[in-house]
Amino acid sequence: MEKKDQRTARTQYQTKVSEDFPSSLQVGETLFTKKISMRYGENPGYPAAFYQEEGASGPNMATMEVLQEGTKGLSYINVGDMDLGQRLARKLTEVFPDRAVAVIIKHEMPSGVALASSGLEAFQKAWQTDPLSNFGSVDVFNFRVEEDLARLLVESPRNIEVVYAPDFSPEALRVLAERKVLRVVKMGAFLDRPSSDNGLEIKRVAGGLLVQKRFNSRIVSPDFIDVVSKKKPDDRQLRAALLCWTVACFTRSNAIVIGTEDKIHGLGSGQRSRIDAAEDAIRLSRRGYGPLGCVMASDAFMPFPDVVELAAANGIVGIIYPLGSVKDQEVIARADELGLVMMVTRKPGEVDCERCFLHR
Repeated sequence: MEKKDQRTARTQYQTKVSEDFPSSLQVGETLFTKKISMRYGENPGYPAAFYQEEGASGPNMATMEVLQEGTKGLSYINVGDMDLGQRLARKLTEVFPDRAVAVIIKHEMPSGVALASSGLEAFQKAWQTDPLSNFGSVDVFNFRVEEDLARLLVESPRNIEVVYAPDFSPEALRVLAERKVLRVVKMGAFLDRPSSDNGLEIKRVAGGLLVQKRFNSRIVSPDFIDVVSKKKPDDRQLRAALLCWTVACFTRSNAIVIGTEDKIHGLGSGQRSRIDAAEDAIRLSRRGYGPLGCVMASDAFMPFPDVVELAAANGIVGIIYPLGSVKDQEVIARADELGLVMMVTRKPGEVDCERCFLHR
């Protein structure tokens, strides 16, 4: 490609598309008001805008404050990534209230997630989940960004698109301003406060709308986990199960997530079959921490023992998942043969398990 053609190709990604969308939209009884015009939509050449819900409060997209717009401004995809990252960070803060949480998002899917005693450590662990995929990410935190972390965030090889956090120190903001293309956004309220909107998820389809109540996992402590295998989990495996299940709730189905008590090691997402998702999670984990000693979370039941066998062959020690297959007992029996811990998403004594499909 000649240099002129290269310049033309780059220009389409930098050119803002004008939009003449209405200033407000009414969906049922809920009013949405235009807040930001986007550079373009999911693809160049198509106009887009963000509308905030009137009356929404707490940590959500309606209350975000753009501190540094960067040279390109927030994009349609940026806002989708920020929303998913904030929801996941807020849920992890609920489940692990005393931990710094770092969530790295790419294309509305988690790419790296970690917990730590400090924000700097949480980011460093999350980044090492998959440094290749984390290039060009939206990074979301549940803590104030300080100067030491800011210096890592502006490193050019990372190519971070957006930093989204509850607060930033003055020194951190000065450092972040050094990277002209970076967008810096402050959450409207800290993550330990509730987010309030109408609680509905709305998806446009040709000729209509799909509307559903927003999913909110009830698996928030070991008390909500039942054990169906002969082998029982230790405390670290239970914490790993909670972390992996929470991340699976925000990972596109079919989803498999593997990790330990403080970080995610690998994610398989958006696959048509569960075994493909499991193979992806294990394969991608080898870019960082590897699968050995991990707990695996599956967002739905396992129709065959194949995932169990794959997990055991790669050093995974336990699985958390919902029951519901006609072959549940066969799957559990195979796990017992292989020495795996099998945890299910229900309270002991209950019958029904929680499933966490997500199709964003």
